[in-house]
Amino acid sequence: MDTKPVVDLLLKSYREHSEIIRAEVGEQLNKHAIVEIIEKLRCLIYPGFFTKTSVSEELIESYTEDLLNEVYLLLTAQIRLAMRGEKDDATAKEIASKFLAKLPLIREILSTDVVAAYNGDPAAYSNDEIVSSYPGIYAITVYRLAHELFAMKVPMIPRIMTEHAHSRTGIDIHPGAEIGHHFFIDHGTGIVIGQTTVIGNFVKLYQGVTLGALSTRGGQMLKDVKRHPTIENHVTIYSGASILGGATVIGEGVVIGSNAFVTKSVAENTRVSVKNQELQFKLDGQNKWVLKELQQEDFWCYMI
Repeated sequence: MDTKPVVDLLLKSYREHSEIIRAEVGEQLNKHAIVEIIEKLRCLIYPGFFTKTSVSEELIESYTEDLLNEVYLLLTAQIRLAMRGEKDDATAKEIASKFLAKLPLIREILSTDVVAAYNGDPAAYSNDEIVSSYPGIYAITVYRLAHELFAMKVPMIPRIMTEHAHSRTGIDIHPGAEIGHHFFIDHGTGIVIGQTTVIGNFVKLYQGVTLGALSTRGGQMLKDVKRHPTIENHVTIYSGASILGGATVIGEGVVIGSNAFVTKSVAENTRVSVKNQELQFKLDGQNKWVLKELQQEDFWCYMI
């Protein structure tokens, strides 16, 4: 193959579309290293679950110290690369140290998420099963770690972390979202939680839920605007529901039924569901409908 014509065209493209090239900037952020950091942090959060060998009580102190030092070195290097031109090496070390100092608090809130998953899922066999295999717990764990880095204004790394969890679980949680304790995601595939979403305590989401923006046509002009809903305490949102808009507040104790489309605030202790959603049946070998009663109307509310 004569590659010269293609090379010339690519070089021309590089000049014309420089916004998607990073040349002569030295070492780049390493996604593989960030994924390695995630897995090592999970070992610190859930000791004994994800190591190749068991962690004995006699060795857990040295194991924790060694692993913490490994994460510190890896994370410092990636923070330094992410903040190149903005901060020096000492600042990267300081941020990594402050982040790792938060691990006990992160672990405390994650323990409430595991409890919420066990208490909320009759199919759960044990807490061990939840930690080891539930995609919701994986996504929440990565989110809670990434959120702390996001709050420290570390660029890129938090989003790389949550997008890795997204690709692995199908659960898309922006690291900027604010989520309280006892958070439960059941099944999880297709869940989207936008950047400015605020979620209270004891909230339960099922697969396919979207907590999104009404419109993003404003682009970067909406950067600092609250675009996503607020979900107060003890709310349950069933599969396929969409709740949109920064002014939308779902009050405490609300239950949102499957496939509801909500763009206005809902008062506390209200049940929201789709009205008159019925099925159509067609007999085998016949061209006529024997029952045609599907009517999709707006959601309706009634007090619990």
